[in-house]
This record gives sequence, C-alpha cells and structure tokens, in this order.
Amino acid sequence: MSGPPAVTLYGKPGCCLCDEARAVVARVRAAHPFVLEEVDITCDPVLERRYRERIPVLVVDGEEAFQYRVDAEELTRRVATVAR
Repeated sequence: MSGPPAVTLYGKPGCCLCDEARAVVARVRAAHPFVLEEVDITCDPVLERRYRERIPVLVVDGEEAFQYRVDAEELTRRVATVAR
C-alpha cells in the first residue's frame, strides 16, 4: 500500500475562492483521508508568478486537478482513485 494521497492547495490570505476551496477540501478529507499541504503563494515569488491569476489551485498526487473552484465529487473521485 502506498499510503494516503497527497493534496496541495495553493492560495493566499484574503482570497474568498481559496476559503471556499478549503471548505470543500475539508469536507472531502473528513470522509476520504489524505495528506494536505497548504501553500501561501505570497511567500514565494516563483509560486506567486505561476499561480497568481489562477488561485486556488489544487494538486492531487502531483497532478494539477483544479483551479478557481474545487468540485467535491470530482475531488472525491480523484482521491479514491489515487488511494487504490
């Protein structure tokens, strides 16, 4: 077994869409455990240039899966697929 999937949420403070994404991620994570890392893009100029216009960006097991909005059903499917 490879362990729980890794999910990274790129965002920044004061971002309403990031707050919405965080809430969706929390609901999915409660039912389907995964490792979550939250990254504040304002702490890294490279990440800020890369993601500034697209946050929140959610990466699931190394693959960019969502930007702007996170769909709970699709995230559940992706996490379940990776966890197999």
